[in-house]
Amino acid sequence: MNVRNIVIAAVMVVLAIASPRADIIEQVLVKVNGEIITKSDLEGRQIAALRQKNPNLRPESDTALKAALAEVTPAVIVDAVDEMLMVQRGKELGYSMTTERFNSIVENIKKENKIESDEALQAALKQENMTMADLRRQLERTMMVQQVQQQEIMQKLQVTDTELKVYYEAHKDEFGTVPQVTLREITINVPVSAQGINVAQDDASKAKAEEVRAKIIAGEPFARLAADYSDSGSKANGGLVGPLAKSDLSEDLQKAIAGLKTGGVTPVLRTSRGYQIIKIESLQETTTKSFEDARAEVADKIAGGKRQGEYLKFIEKLRAEAIIDWKNDEVKKAYEVGLKLQETAATP
Repeated sequence: MNVRNIVIAAVMVVLAIASPRADIIEQVLVKVNGEIITKSDLEGRQIAALRQKNPNLRPESDTALKAALAEVTPAVIVDAVDEMLMVQRGKELGYSMTTERFNSIVENIKKENKIESDEALQAALKQENMTMADLRRQLERTMMVQQVQQQEIMQKLQVTDTELKVYYEAHKDEFGTVPQVTLREITINVPVSAQGINVAQDDASKAKAEEVRAKIIAGEPFARLAADYSDSGSKANGGLVGPLAKSDLSEDLQKAIAGLKTGGVTPVLRTSRGYQIIKIESLQETTTKSFEDARAEVADKIAGGKRQGEYLKFIEKLRAEAIIDWKNDEVKKAYEVGLKLQETAATP
């Protein structure tokens, strides 16, 4: 039995203990405007939440599993109810997934996951205890939630020019480019034997590197010399490496190229492999986008900040208008805890 099956089995056992009617396969936990969320619905969401939080979860005991479930269940049940309310709103607005749209998404799923046929996809779904019908229902629900968010929330977000300019001036550092450098390298390896590095061979490699650097300084093309002399894999590309963020370079290399401009060449450098010569092919220092260039990005950031607040207002309206009929007191308590946690997270 694999880890996923162990988790599923353990969750089923714990929930069965908590339920006075464990023999009922589809125990109804709550009705939301007449639609039901069942015990197995909740279990599936709990398992997904546990796997997302810790893919390698291996509960050491029932106590540990109960603690893990207690941690994820409040958010899980709130999400389940909210998703149902959003899907119901989507149906009211007439949204649905056409067969053509579903088939297009399936083809993209197959392409992205290198799945060659429908049969192979069905086999992959079977491993997750899903069918194509399950996949379609899941995709349709996701699509409806996205469309409702777009219609009811995103289209109503207004961002003024004043807000844009104020945010830009206060967060200019968010719109700076990362310093980058493109290098060319020539590496001369020092042979290493079981006895370690031979001093004479080390001296010979250093002398060869100094000779190559002298040719560079004399004007011979770096790319050709890299192809002729370098022991690095980059020789096939004339020693070209990058562009790289400066912060990704080692501290020693950052120090070695400090102060060099485009076309500058370092002295021969000692590395763990041998000796190296670096040429600066191009430099891109930190620059800050102008307000006009950053306008769309600024708008996205402001809208993103407003989106959560507008979403909470909208979902709270749907909750207030809904008839939510709880059939399980423990799950209801978890839901109420989840609402409080959501409210606390949204408070600045």
